[in-house]
Amino acid sequence: MMGCMTPENLLSRFKKLQLWASNGQRAPHKPLLILWAIGRCLQGEERFVSYQEADRELSKLLDRFGPHRKVVHTEAPFWRLQNDEVWEIPERNRITVGPGGNAHKSSLLQEDAHGGFPKDIQNALQDNNELAFQLATDLVDAHFPLSMRDEVLQSVDINSEYVNSRRKRRDPSFSPKVLRAYGSRCAVCNFSVRVNGKPVALEAAHIKWHEARGPDKVHNGLALCVLHHRLFDKGAFTLSLDREIIVSEYAEGKGSNLSLGRFDSKPILLPAKPDDWPSLNFLKWHSREVFISSVNTITSI
Repeated sequence: MMGCMTPENLLSRFKKLQLWASNGQRAPHKPLLILWAIGRCLQGEERFVSYQEADRELSKLLDRFGPHRKVVHTEAPFWRLQNDEVWEIPERNRITVGPGGNAHKSSLLQEDAHGGFPKDIQNALQDNNELAFQLATDLVDAHFPLSMRDEVLQSVDINSEYVNSRRKRRDPSFSPKVLRAYGSRCAVCNFSVRVNGKPVALEAAHIKWHEARGPDKVHNGLALCVLHHRLFDKGAFTLSLDREIIVSEYAEGKGSNLSLGRFDSKPILLPAKPDDWPSLNFLKWHSREVFISSVNTITSI
């Protein structure tokens, strides 16, 4: 037991996190900070961590898994998690706060602010690893696609195999419908290997992520080989409103031209039915929230 807090109460509290929201934009700042804190907890680290360290580590996580932004604000989730009653900052009375309710980053650093789970939550997670893994499951299922799940969990030292075994199932008809619409071939490279008549290494990718309330509909899907699915979810390429491939200027390194560069500005392979073509609204979301670029490729919705 956690005093008067049951495991159900704890999980419910985290499910009610107040996330910043504006026009469908992604805001994984709080979930990533919590996942990192869960990883620290499972490793037996101290309950409180300095904002300086949290700033450094959360910045890295947001750079890898967050939407591409010129400025990363780690002070907002570090401070505002207190309002969700899942975070404590012992130095809070010494921190200066701006008109919008966010702590000043300079004040957090100057006062050597520390933050962490309240004692009852920390103790509950350390005493019950299954509860900690369940909380991590809820967070990754709510905010990240399957193709990124292992990478996210491994980056915060959480056992991804255990968490993935508890993952909630989605609409099982989405994948076969998408693959059928695209003729069981990758929309980018036309990959269509079959073994015993069944396609292999071919997946149905959500354009607007399921975690961002993207529907399990064919016009929100693309048939992609495993490689291009991963690259698409990581923002290495997106599609224009003409459904042509746009490769990020940040996609570089050995193999980048073979896997991506040669497809730049080329149209994707489209389903036979126009109703199944990628929705323009979902393409706008992907361009704005996932694609990594120094310019806005597609006008916001």
